[in-house]
Amino acid sequence: MGVSSIAPALPVISRALDVSTDQIGLLITVFALPGILLTPFLGVLADRFGRKRILIPSLLLYGIAGVMCGFTTTFSELLWLRFLQGVGGAALGTLNVTLIGDLFEGNRRATAMGYNGSVLSVGTAIYPAIGGVLAATAWNYPFFISALAIPVALYAMVYLDPVPISMNLDINEYFQKIKDRIFTRKVLGLFTCVFLTFIILYGGYLTFLPILLDEGFGVSSTIIGLMLSGSSLITALTSSRLGLLTRRFSEQHLILTGSILYTVIFLTFPLINNIWLMAIPISIFGVAQGITIPSLLNLLTSQAPSDYRAAFLAINWVVIRTAQTIAPALLGIVYIYLGISGTFFFTAGTAVLFIITAFSAIKR
Repeated sequence: MGVSSIAPALPVISRALDVSTDQIGLLITVFALPGILLTPFLGVLADRFGRKRILIPSLLLYGIAGVMCGFTTTFSELLWLRFLQGVGGAALGTLNVTLIGDLFEGNRRATAMGYNGSVLSVGTAIYPAIGGVLAATAWNYPFFISALAIPVALYAMVYLDPVPISMNLDINEYFQKIKDRIFTRKVLGLFTCVFLTFIILYGGYLTFLPILLDEGFGVSSTIIGLMLSGSSLITALTSSRLGLLTRRFSEQHLILTGSILYTVIFLTFPLINNIWLMAIPISIFGVAQGITIPSLLNLLTSQAPSDYRAAFLAINWVVIRTAQTIAPALLGIVYIYLGISGTFFFTAGTAVLFIITAFSAIKR
């Protein structure tokens, strides 16, 4: 929600608040930034004191700050409130995957990760469409969707059963085991692949594809939202089949396939001059997302025992947030010097690095 509902509205927000194209990506950057600083700390707290005690306050802050974004009148105020909303969102992705890791193992975990990816993709399919329609009415309306987090927090407060937490490790042993597990070739390779995936997603795709569709084809925010939604629905369908796919193919092979598809897609985007043909690479992007992200998360989750799973996966969330923070600004610099086409060729180069990492670092 934090990005998907806002992405189609970026061109509208840019015009409404008189913000340049190379700066509008800061709305994504400042939202992602708190996760870099806070997620490891929150992961440790979730391991030591329980997942639920971190989850509920995070949801409430996320929802309240998000609604307040809709009442701002200046870009600077909006950036500060997006930062506060990012504080609320810092632990949510980590706790989501941690709880799945607590409850499932083996192929059942892969299946659960696939369903999780499917649910996330349904969300990212719905939110761009809603955000695009709302932005066509008023630039600030997409921010009000954040209010949905508040009833979710209240529901979790009453009905979510806390997962039992084992505190068998003293604090020094706890941190040593995390360190020993992280500094292996496979885990570092997985973190690198996650980082590159989210550079691709939040830079080339969510930030600059809407700008390409707006500048190159003159389509409305509603159409942009619908196109992003269609891709996410394909991701949802693909992710839901992950359990079946992992019975025939390893996660490593699925990740490598996804990285190759990323390269082809972003080399194709700047060469297309027909809006209807854009649906082809956008759809293929949905497939790549559907096999890549859940596979990466499943492999990472399998590397962490429950005693320190939340903190371990919090480091992965820091990697994700770092990529989300860097990607729009980095691609904004590329845009200034190389134009819109240059941003997609740069993203394709990032995908090539992904291929190299996937092939060399995380193979069986």
